[in-house]
Amino acid sequence: MHEIIAAQADLADRTIKNSWPAWLDILQSSTGLFLALFMWGHMAFVASILLGETAMWTVTKFFEGYFIFGKSHPGLVSCVVAFVALVFVAHALLAMRKFPANYRQCRAILCHAKAMRHEDSTLWIWQVCTGFLLFFFVSAHLYQMFVWPQNIGPYASSDRVWSDGLWPFYLTMLLAVELHGGIGLYRLALKWGWPNAPRGVLRTLKWGLTAFFLVLGLATLAAYMKIGFEHGGHYGERYMPDWAAAENTSQGDGQ
Repeated sequence: MHEIIAAQADLADRTIKNSWPAWLDILQSSTGLFLALFMWGHMAFVASILLGETAMWTVTKFFEGYFIFGKSHPGLVSCVVAFVALVFVAHALLAMRKFPANYRQCRAILCHAKAMRHEDSTLWIWQVCTGFLLFFFVSAHLYQMFVWPQNIGPYASSDRVWSDGLWPFYLTMLLAVELHGGIGLYRLALKWGWPNAPRGVLRTLKWGLTAFFLVLGLATLAAYMKIGFEHGGHYGERYMPDWAAAENTSQGDGQ
């Protein structure tokens, strides 16, 4: 009887241990999905500059609580950045479980992909490479946004891109994040079976979305570079629409 109970306990213990990889995969998929959706939303907010300086200023002030509290609170942006950073680090640590552990494994994977010429295997290699790159680029970007959230705006962001010479940094990060995110969503769809569509359809959708966000991102970066170039002589000056400037003036006169 004791042997049966011990065997059942051992089996239960093995089941619990064997379930860990599945739970870690679910966490990795969940954090990756969140970051991909956040990336799309972030791209939409940043691309508001294509609608003009006032549109981008409005989006920025919305996230700073200006239209709710009547005053900007950049610290709100830092709170959002801190949460995203935690999710990003968690996703990176979970993803590292599947990275090649040494040169021999890396070489074996590359030889395998080259011999088979399997597109999905090649996409996985690209995802690993871009993910490694993003660990450094996104970390630096999140740190910058966390420490200096007040330096987000039509002129402040443009000065950072052009006058501070960071456009190569943002260009590299744009290419890496769009490739990584697009491949990640494609692999998630295959892994979890949603949407239930043929592999060829999902692959076409993946490349279509990647192309769309790359074009949008490049157009957005070009807009910031143009504004930064034109604003170069007034580096450090912050943009404010006429109505907001008039409102601030009237409040100052009232005081």
